[in-house]
Amino acid sequence: MRLKFGRPDLGRYRVHLDVPAAAADADLSVMWLGVSTLLVDDGTSAVLTDGFFSRPGLVEVAARKLTSSAPRIEAALHRAGVGQLAAVLPVHTHYDHALDSAAVAERTGAVVVGGDSAANIARGQGLSEDRILVVTPGTPVQLGSFEVTLIKSHHCPPDRFPGHITTPVVQPARASAYRCGEAWSTIVVHRPSGRRLLIQGSAGFTPGALAGRSAEVAYLGIGQLGVQPELYIRQYWNETVRAVGARRVVLIHWDDFFRPLDAPLRALPYAGDDLDVTMRVLTALAERDGVALHLPSLWQRADPWSPQRLRG
Repeated sequence: MRLKFGRPDLGRYRVHLDVPAAAADADLSVMWLGVSTLLVDDGTSAVLTDGFFSRPGLVEVAARKLTSSAPRIEAALHRAGVGQLAAVLPVHTHYDHALDSAAVAERTGAVVVGGDSAANIARGQGLSEDRILVVTPGTPVQLGSFEVTLIKSHHCPPDRFPGHITTPVVQPARASAYRCGEAWSTIVVHRPSGRRLLIQGSAGFTPGALAGRSAEVAYLGIGQLGVQPELYIRQYWNETVRAVGARRVVLIHWDDFFRPLDAPLRALPYAGDDLDVTMRVLTALAERDGVALHLPSLWQRADPWSPQRLRG
């Protein structure tokens, strides 16, 4: 914790809330649903990262055992128009990513896809083995219309609950039971169109891990990035955005996830992050590299591959 009070004013960054909206007849869209939850949908099949909708409050997280909220999950899926999913893909297994993954998969017919830690969360919530897929890192898997490759990465420091989950996590469970597990860089390829997407759910990286990979668009997790040294922020950009050649970057995991999705969004407090620092450094890097930099709008069907407002 840092001795800096308050939180960033999101109004300063409204100019960045301009990810191109998807047309009504768009054949591919991405919808941001808070933290690192992203719905990638082509109207035929869809995949979802994380599926974190319960968003328990700070007191609950600190003092109580956590249980997925069925009403909040149902409300979010309904509002996002989610019926069936091919897969739910936790970007790592801290509670603010994977608490609801198995519950969402159960409701949508999806497979939970990840490493052994994600599998043990799914098992703890009673998901059958045929609904759990433990991947080989770096090897593509076919999920509906999408080819997905999970590449080993790291969590942004500090990782408050490091290590792997080696036994099933049965709810209710403490936040500390949701250890980080395997952290992933997720490459999603829409096979019919060939469009490519990098989802970096945590602001961590493995040097060289994305060498030789490509994606036109990167959804970049920035939680805790603003309290890192500027050199780290620059390395993170180089090892993700520049490594895959992305021309558009959409910043995620900056919202205060202790608030429910039906409350107005606000940034994480300065005690744990500093969005102002992150935006200052990343805006300069984006301008240098001719990359379009955005913040997403909640519930928006976006078309981040649109040429609108792209430079370079």
